[in-house]
Amino acid sequence: MSASAAVRRTLLADTAIDVLAEHGMRGLTHRAVDRAASLPPGTTSAYHRTRQSLLTALVLRLVERDQAEIQEAGQRAGAPRDAEELVAGLTAFTGHRLTGEGRRRSLARYACALESVHHPELREILVPRDNAARRSVEDFLAAQGLADARERTVALLTCVDGLVFDRLVNGGTVPAEEIRRLVTAALR
Repeated sequence: MSASAAVRRTLLADTAIDVLAEHGMRGLTHRAVDRAASLPPGTTSAYHRTRQSLLTALVLRLVERDQAEIQEAGQRAGAPRDAEELVAGLTAFTGHRLTGEGRRRSLARYACALESVHHPELREILVPRDNAARRSVEDFLAAQGLADARERTVALLTCVDGLVFDRLVNGGTVPAEEIRRLVTAALR
């Protein structure tokens, strides 16, 4: 694949994420992506002949962007030194997921997660990945003497994800106090 074709595919996938976030699954069409990317009609279908191909490209790019962001955040922050640092990090994470580009990607991610019920190949792409942020939470919980740190990490991060989903649907933010209660429960 040429460099220009790779750049165009990335542009189309990024634009598809935005179209999905803005217009929902029914609004995700080849034409809508062409319009949003300011490309001639038919460009998206030239790269992605089917809706499934477009959706798969979108999900792959979404996961790529999310993982790069999470990996960088985890490497930058390292393992929390105490529970309050973990609370602060998770609170900042939820704030990012509820605003700006983070909000658009969250909306797209949840739409894709629901679509994956009917398309298992998408579910395989969306499976949570190991990354520096997840490992830092697990390392922190293990350092507190918890033998089941991996399971508690999954439970904690799943609850945080649930709060993000709830606020996307119902509005509002995730206050630090809600995160603190989840961290306290994970440490019990």
